[in-house]
Amino acid sequence: MALSISAVLLLAIIVFLLIRKSGLKGGHAAVCVLLGFYLASSSIAPTITDLTSNVAGMIGDFKF
Repeated sequence: MALSISAVLLLAIIVFLLIRKSGLKGGHAAVCVLLGFYLASSSIAPTITDLTSNVAGMIGDFKF
């Protein structure tokens, strides 16, 4: 059975769990979100996109 989930949704769930269980402060999470927005508009954005696509492809190729 294949499960497809958005990376944004997955990361949002991880941040929520970190805030609730690991003591991550809301301000720290907001700084991380802002960093993501600034990285998305920087010149390194295509490299990050390629990296995440390649990692997702490798994970998708695992056979259980």
